[in-house]
Amino acid sequence: MHGEYKVPGGKLVVVDVESEDGVLRRVRVAGDFFLEPDEALDAVNGALEGAPADTDAAGLAARIDAALPPGTVMYGLTSEGVGVAVRRALAHATDWTDYDWQLIHEGPQAPALHMALDEVLTAEVAAGRRPPTLRVWEWGAPAVIIGSFQSLRNEVDAEGAARHGIEVVRRISGGGAMFVEPGNTITYSLSVPEALVQGLSFQDSYAYLDDWVLGALGDMGIRAWYQALNDIATDQGKIAGAAQKRVVGPGGGPGAVLHHVTMSYDIDADKMLEVLRIGREKLSDKGTRSAKKRVDPLRRQTGLAREAVIRRMIESFDGRYGLTAGKVTGEELARAQELARTKFGGPEWTARVP
Repeated sequence: MHGEYKVPGGKLVVVDVESEDGVLRRVRVAGDFFLEPDEALDAVNGALEGAPADTDAAGLAARIDAALPPGTVMYGLTSEGVGVAVRRALAHATDWTDYDWQLIHEGPQAPALHMALDEVLTAEVAAGRRPPTLRVWEWGAPAVIIGSFQSLRNEVDAEGAARHGIEVVRRISGGGAMFVEPGNTITYSLSVPEALVQGLSFQDSYAYLDDWVLGALGDMGIRAWYQALNDIATDQGKIAGAAQKRVVGPGGGPGAVLHHVTMSYDIDADKMLEVLRIGREKLSDKGTRSAKKRVDPLRRQTGLAREAVIRRMIESFDGRYGLTAGKVTGEELARAQELARTKFGGPEWTARVP
């Protein structure tokens, strides 16, 4: 069995392993990482040899740490990363390059329709009728998007939203509220087969699915990292938030993962504060007293036009994994429009948690 894992911000770890009688055998770890001294690699392989095959990534990392010779130094590699690669091998996880990726980047859409398209396209990937898809959104109107489990009244100032003509919609994924305006926001979705994240913890899957974005930001001069669970941050502040939803496949079979990210290209912080109810506890948890300091837009950090940032993000993804231009099919659009009308555009769903 063969497993690969790109350590976020680090290097590729490759593991070839067999499972016999419930234990790991013939373990071989490789990759483009740096490891000193040389004998440390033998120690890693030896620590994994004979380990119970059901040991989780943390348990495998503990075995490795206990076996490493004194003074071992890892560059672009972590014991946890090796453990994840082993779990991915045993789970028969797929790799990004195993798929033909499709790009959807169409004209502006209403907020409720964007919510519906995420649900429809991810279900199509789960059913095997659509290839893994990167969808870059264009917003047709300003909006507040609240998480699946958030309280509408606790998160949104209804009077402020109405005063500024801002629509409120609820997405199918968890997480926090996002304030978006068409020219100030960059949003994208990944609809991927569940097999791509096999062997990863829920938390690790976030950074794994956005590693390409960190690379793209780095190419634009921004040193960015994942701040658990679901924020992309720089030393200037938060620039993006991510959320996920797991979708079960037909008949309960292998499904798909919806992973979407909203990035702040620019932001009207005063308007945001009039629309969102941002509590002191949430702000203190992020290490700041001011909501305005929580988000540092990409416009200032890159000096690039929004369209240029999007283009360079797409080019980064294409350079890593390949992309073919596609579109939402007529059938998918019809289903999404119906969902936007009957679910995402109605008060029953939006206020399901009052």
